Amino acid sequence: MKKRSLRILFVLLLASLGVLLIPRLRPAFRSDRSIPLPAAPFSDYRQQQPGVKHRITVGDLPEPFATDSVYNGPDLVSRPADAWPKAPAGFRVELYAGGLDNPRLMRTAPNGDLFLAESHSGQIIVFRGVSSQGEALQDAVFAKGLKQPFGIAFYPPGSDPQWVYVGNTDSVVRFPYQRGDLRARGDAQKIADLPGGGFVRGGGHWTRDIAFSRDGKKMWVSVGSYSNADDTDGNRSELERADILQFSPDGSGRRVFASGIRNAVGIATSSQTGELWASVNERDGLGDNLPPDYITHVEEGGFYGWPWYYMGGHQDPRLKDKHPDLRTRAIVPDILLQPHNASLEMTFYQGQQFPKEYAGDIFAAEHGSWNKRVRTGYEVIRVPLQQQGRAPGGYEDFLTGFVTPEGNVWGRPVGVTVAADGSLMVSDDGSNSIWRISYVGK
Repeated sequence: MKKRSLRILFVLLLASLGVLLIPRLRPAFRSDRSIPLPAAPFSDYRQQQPGVKHRITVGDLPEPFATDSVYNGPDLVSRPADAWPKAPAGFRVELYAGGLDNPRLMRTAPNGDLFLAESHSGQIIVFRGVSSQGEALQDAVFAKGLKQPFGIAFYPPGSDPQWVYVGNTDSVVRFPYQRGDLRARGDAQKIADLPGGGFVRGGGHWTRDIAFSRDGKKMWVSVGSYSNADDTDGNRSELERADILQFSPDGSGRRVFASGIRNAVGIATSSQTGELWASVNERDGLGDNLPPDYITHVEEGGFYGWPWYYMGGHQDPRLKDKHPDLRTRAIVPDILLQPHNASLEMTFYQGQQFPKEYAGDIFAAEHGSWNKRVRTGYEVIRVPLQQQGRAPGGYEDFLTGFVTPEGNVWGRPVGVTVAADGSLMVSDDGSNSIWRISYVGK
């Protein structure tokens, strides 16, 4: 009964996003083992291993509808006794915290405390310390009564923030904060209203992330689209959505910083270049291998194609002959990921624990596909930046093993952040856990 209830809830969630209305959607009745492996550069969970490298270019993209669009949402199972996340050689994976309620985005406070959004229960949890077994030593509820909280940011940037900002689904709020607080020392102050969202009300993509510029003068907020790929002309439900908005930290100066970004679930500021980066869920319904999700630096005033174009000037055939004036404006993202990966939070590695070749690299959580015949995602990836602040275009598997050989899903990475000791922390709303990945040597 519990498994059936989860499937019903997931279908209702998809319906609220409009994806069940995608043309050519088909149920995926199949045995994964009977399906041939995809040709490179495309791949699925059967080929995942820590360290495996991937590189997708726009020249690799198939035509729209080269395959049928399928519904293949995960039926979550309990973690099997012999299942454990797999990291590259030299890394150890430990269970930092378990029994959580829909753990989502995480951010590390300057003092080392780990802040986690439990979106369904509407609260922010703080974890402190690590035991000799890799477990949290202390936890507390920092704030509750929030509306599907997701994004978390500390302001001003630096070692002594005075505020904790939280991205609700319909607003940005902030709490007064002093270094080391385990509980908010005051009530939430609303900074800005946001286009409302939330699958409870059928409001489309509901996550809202927050990032500040290095100088603290700009606050960026990501707002996902209401629909999968609806024409936005005259469509008030898409007003200021599929955008990254910019504000002053007090909520004034509201404007669109970048547009045509379907759902930038995770955003982050590069400490090396100061640029804003985004981890983006692209549209569904065009087939197994179209279009790629992506990670990219975000240009001020940049247009990234949604809903009329994707990956540069490739037109969505469902909106044919719309806005030819925008074709040459659509920007090709930096790193193309497996289509339907559902790329969520991203972070830049600034710790000292991992080998030096990891310095400044991106880690991103791939929540996992529903609109693909054989599953993809369900992992954490590494994007090497070669300490240049720019990606050469490829990425590699880093943390895998969340899907069983039979294709059952037990874990779904959501959040990634770097702990004070340099270990990588990963939230997982499939097993309702936080995993700690530390480097222990060759």
